[in-house]
Amino acid sequence: MTRKTVRIAMNGVTGRMGHRQHLVRSILALREQGGLDLGDGTVLWPEPVLVGRREHALRALAEQHGLEHFSTDLDAVLADPAVDIYFDAQVTAAREDALKKAIAAGKHLYTEKPTATGLDAALGLARLARDAGVKHGVVQDKLFLPGLLKLKRLIDGGFFGRVLSVRGEFGYWVFEGDWQPAQRPSWNYRAEDGGGIVVDMFPHWEYVLHELFGRVRTVQALTATHIPRRWDEHDTPYDATADDAAYGVFELDGGVIAQINSSWAVRVHRDELVEFQVDGTEGSAVAGLRGCRVQHRGATPKPVWNPDLPATHSFRDQWQEVPDNQGPDGYDNGFKAQWELFLKHVYADAPYRWDLLAGARGVQLAELGLKSSAEGRRLDVPEIEL
Repeated sequence: MTRKTVRIAMNGVTGRMGHRQHLVRSILALREQGGLDLGDGTVLWPEPVLVGRREHALRALAEQHGLEHFSTDLDAVLADPAVDIYFDAQVTAAREDALKKAIAAGKHLYTEKPTATGLDAALGLARLARDAGVKHGVVQDKLFLPGLLKLKRLIDGGFFGRVLSVRGEFGYWVFEGDWQPAQRPSWNYRAEDGGGIVVDMFPHWEYVLHELFGRVRTVQALTATHIPRRWDEHDTPYDATADDAAYGVFELDGGVIAQINSSWAVRVHRDELVEFQVDGTEGSAVAGLRGCRVQHRGATPKPVWNPDLPATHSFRDQWQEVPDNQGPDGYDNGFKAQWELFLKHVYADAPYRWDLLAGARGVQLAELGLKSSAEGRRLDVPEIEL
């Protein structure tokens, strides 16, 4: 075996997602398993270079995980020929400029979404990367969740027959920050800083719907700022200027109708923080982050509406759990699984379709969702290309 060291500039890893999912559960997890075997006698050994604005935070993170390389000078890191890949998990407003610098430096790109604050900018990044000849990928982690992998298996096996509709429920109560600290950073609730649940979640819904059921053709959305006043990380009150809830209806290829509610102002009364119910002519399924339950046409009960009598059975008990069927090791972390695919794309030329153009589709849907809500009408979602 030949070990090849791959230096990855990781910008934004002092934040929640960048640290927990991308650094610890992806890159460091790859190191713990001995690297990534490409199958040709080569093992990739990822060497993260931590990048950010706060030197003390980077130093503490490096010491915590036994890492050597960190810097507050992004330009210097990108100028280093030993760095192969640039990864971005910064706040959205800072992402576009950093990605442009990385493309100009000839680095391969892997980035969180949304890739930019608007469609024109997102498409511009995709064109720059194409023209520069660098490889690029966008995090689309929901596709690698056990629950959605099981759902994909059902779709591929023809379980649903003709798919009729998709219903999604996502969200949880994010505390205002006055008497309990908020679970999300305050910039998420300021539109001027790139916040808002549409910008955050509609890119997710775009790739989930596109990959599993078909391209989104129309969008009709209604947004709200249910909690107008919050408290930030320093216990200072501020006005929430971004949407904290969005109620969307999407028409897909083939006539499938999807309805997805997204909210940071809802208390959870479901098994998981996100669930999708798919109804088809031959069967239905409810998929969450990890679990998936089904009800086939032949096992569907025949309920009769009668509000004068109490229900004598549990509707939930009439569904069957989909088995894991994933081998002895089960499902891997979704972020790590996609990192592995991207690294194989860069170093073994393996196929990879979740690129900056796919990321631009997510930005487009968020942009049109906000416009739909502002104008109070349904909007077409044009197909985009480079």
